Amino acid sequence: MKNYTITVNGNVYDVTVEEGAGGAAPAAPKAAPAAPKAAPAAPKASGGGAIKVEAGAAGKIFKIETSVGQAVKKGDAVIILEAMKMEIPVVAPSDGTIVSIDVSVGDSVEAGACLATMN
Repeated sequence: MKNYTITVNGNVYDVTVEEGAGGAAPAAPKAAPAAPKAAPAAPKASGGGAIKVEAGAAGKIFKIETSVGQAVKKGDAVIILEAMKMEIPVVAPSDGTIVSIDVSVGDSVEAGACLATMN
């Protein structure tokens, strides 16, 4: 066994390293079994609007900029999505009125998910 002192980002660590049989590098440790995946959430039923406002990327809902019944113009931000520490506006694809908001702040969504509908 060999003892080493390692400094990482100003933190000092004392480590002990064992050599494998015959001086060869030891086999990699076995990875712990992965935690079971949570069942995917059932997709929320979208409202009765004819035009879907869809997520362009996977992320979390950061802010809802509109409300049901609000008139919007093409390009207006409807929802702000957070992905990779960036705030991405999801905009209205055309002029119309918001019929439903199908997500809540903090919800995780996949790319292409229907976030809201409008007429």
